[in-house]
Amino acid sequence: MAIDTSDFKTGMSIYLDGEVFTVVEFQHVKPGKGGAFVRTKLRKLKTGQNIEKTFRAGERIEPAYVERKKMQFLYAQGDEVTLMDLDDYDQVAYSKEMFGGGAKYLIEGMEVSAVTVDGNVVALEVPNFVELRVVETDPAFKGDTVSGGSKPATLEGGAVVAVPFHIGVGDLLKVDTRTDTYLERVKSAE
Repeated sequence: MAIDTSDFKTGMSIYLDGEVFTVVEFQHVKPGKGGAFVRTKLRKLKTGQNIEKTFRAGERIEPAYVERKKMQFLYAQGDEVTLMDLDDYDQVAYSKEMFGGGAKYLIEGMEVSAVTVDGNVVALEVPNFVELRVVETDPAFKGDTVSGGSKPATLEGGAVVAVPFHIGVGDLLKVDTRTDTYLERVKSAE
């Protein structure tokens, strides 16, 4: 059952060229001349790659029925990660590549999502926002201000994000995993 481009909603999943994409944003455009169209930004579910695509107004698209299953990250071994299903406690190993860029945020006990399409796991996702401790960064000096400039900080899990100068080792930070950006310091190390 195909849907019309006028039915697009943010977060909706669709099939495009045999791949599953999620609509990140869309805009209906009605120019003065010519037919209306829909400009979209789509994210490929398997790789996390973003693309921009323009559809004609009224074009029919096949929806993808995506389910997300809660799982818990147990440990990584080489290129594999072992997750536990939170419903039946089964342990399953997956390729670390299924997390895409999110693998660098994994820490023991983290709750993640297994994304399934037609019963097959096609991707693994970390939460959009995580709280992680700083394990390595340049020291904070007296007089460093909250505004003005940044420095790299390595977080538990291995992610490196730009943080303000006043952030030190041991601080607990809130980070947006979709954009790799520092949001706030949740708790100071002191």
